[in-house]
Amino acid sequence: MLVLGAVRRRGRAHGYLVRVDLESWGAHEWSTATSGSVYHALTSMSARGLLSAYDATASDAGGPPRTAYEITVEGETAYFGLLRAALSRHDPRLDTLSAAVGFIEDLPRAEAISLLHQRVAGMQRWRTAITSSLPTDADVREWGPVGAVIELWLHTADSRSDWTQQLIHRLEAGAFQMADEH
Repeated sequence: MLVLGAVRRRGRAHGYLVRVDLESWGAHEWSTATSGSVYHALTSMSARGLLSAYDATASDAGGPPRTAYEITVEGETAYFGLLRAALSRHDPRLDTLSAAVGFIEDLPRAEAISLLHQRVAGMQRWRTAITSSLPTDADVREWGPVGAVIELWLHTADSRSDWTQQLIHRLEAGAFQMADEH
């Protein structure tokens, strides 16, 4: 999603520009996007038809020729599928969710809010699934390490739900310029 989104934002970009964009967003700190993985992703996505590769052009700095990439129709479909799934699911990896939030402006406001409501509902279902199997009078703090794990799950469900609700409120109040507002 990161690489597709970065290429999409630029319109046409070579690997170095994509890598610089991702680094400027701090993605190397919170994702698996390293310089080598960016180039591999571009080549792989081009082979899968998600990106179109264009003839190499000489580097302005006198370096080796660079291949430029543009997102294809199939790439757009894949990108928006990944974006929507990451925003609506209760359990995406934190780096996937971070990327999705970074690209949330690519969606219409109402759709983004709806996807985030789905995420909150998923968090609530997950929390209910955890607590429904516990005895009603249970004090999980007395359960040793297993109780600590249950507390971690409940805390995660609550904190991620709260954070998502806050993002929904920001969007409802007009935060960000969304795709349908250009």
